[in-house]
Amino acid sequence: MGDDAGDTGPPSRAPGPDPRPLLGEPLSLDLLNTRWIDGGTRHDLLEDLDGFGVWLAGHGLLERTGATPAALTATLRAREALQAVVADPGDGCAREGLNAVLARGRVLRSLGPEGPAERAETDDPAWLAAWLAADDYLRLVGAAPDRVRACANDGCVLHFYDVSRNGTRRWCSMSGCGNRAKASRHYARARRREGR
Repeated sequence: MGDDAGDTGPPSRAPGPDPRPLLGEPLSLDLLNTRWIDGGTRHDLLEDLDGFGVWLAGHGLLERTGATPAALTATLRAREALQAVVADPGDGCAREGLNAVLARGRVLRSLGPEGPAERAETDDPAWLAAWLAADDYLRLVGAAPDRVRACANDGCVLHFYDVSRNGTRRWCSMSGCGNRAKASRHYARARRREGR
């Protein structure tokens, strides 16, 4: 196992800006959020290598992994496994899918001159980003599984990790889905008043 061995393909060109509406979530949830809906249109950042490069660059992984077809394929497998296990954590097949991704790597711990150190290793360099995302999900559910959430807006497919103090966040963002929900409630109240 080694994440530095093998050919990662030609160097990737500089990625463009990330077009997604929700950024900054932990790696595993950010991978899920590479699919989103905007104005009723579904988008997928990972539909091509350029978008994959944007996602990798946003997590400092572009140089380590490279936006190669093999790495994209591995990352898409990890996204599907994460999607299944987040949708139904009790589903044994979903857990097996995630465990298959996790089986591709490990954390190597060592003692260096600065003290304890660790680094991820995968059996194939193309699996590094995929494995890191799966490993990140384990970290989240190990800390607070009830804080891994889907946006409460039925028309939204985004996920977030609720870090609010009281743990009651419902929306991927207050400026997006939260405001739409408030406007919808206001409109419904106004219509009820008009109907009296």
